[in-house]
Amino acid sequence: MSLDEIKQKKKNKKRNRFIFRSVILLILVGAVVFAVVQNLQDDKIIYTVGDNAPDFQLEQINKYNERETVRLSDLKGKGVMLNFWGTWCKPCEEEMPYMQKLYPQYKEKGVEIVAVSLDSTELVVHRFVDEYDLTFPIPHDKDSQVRDLYKVGPIPSTVFINPQGKIVEVVNGALSLERLDGYLQEITPK
Repeated sequence: MSLDEIKQKKKNKKRNRFIFRSVILLILVGAVVFAVVQNLQDDKIIYTVGDNAPDFQLEQINKYNERETVRLSDLKGKGVMLNFWGTWCKPCEEEMPYMQKLYPQYKEKGVEIVAVSLDSTELVVHRFVDEYDLTFPIPHDKDSQVRDLYKVGPIPSTVFINPQGKIVEVVNGALSLERLDGYLQEITPK
């Protein structure tokens, strides 16, 4: 082999290595971009009217209610008012008596009120429950898992779910007694 042939062979080997490495790098970059885009899309799911309400399970902290845990799928066949609130929230505090007033009547008709507490500690929730004599289920979302799942922004926020598990209304802000009564009628099983 001549010196020129050896140089050419070496040059071809280098070029082939460069092409191989470039292809591998492009595949890796493509995989990373795909993974990032998939994660961003999954994270941006916002449940709206007509969607199936995503299932969750939380520990129930209201001692006046017999449930130890609240799992949304266990309430299938009932209308569900899923309310997100905190003890520090004045509008939340104002709507709680309305919820309690309507709860016994609608519970008999097959509607469950589930008030998800976003407070950091259970102690403040227990005081609040005692002060307002609340008897509906109050699960504690201490890690904000359900809040994040439902993409809850301002509180109070309420999701009304029909007996088939579909979201029929999402309300951001406090509800008056009349509006609350109307929404509960809408999700009452027929």
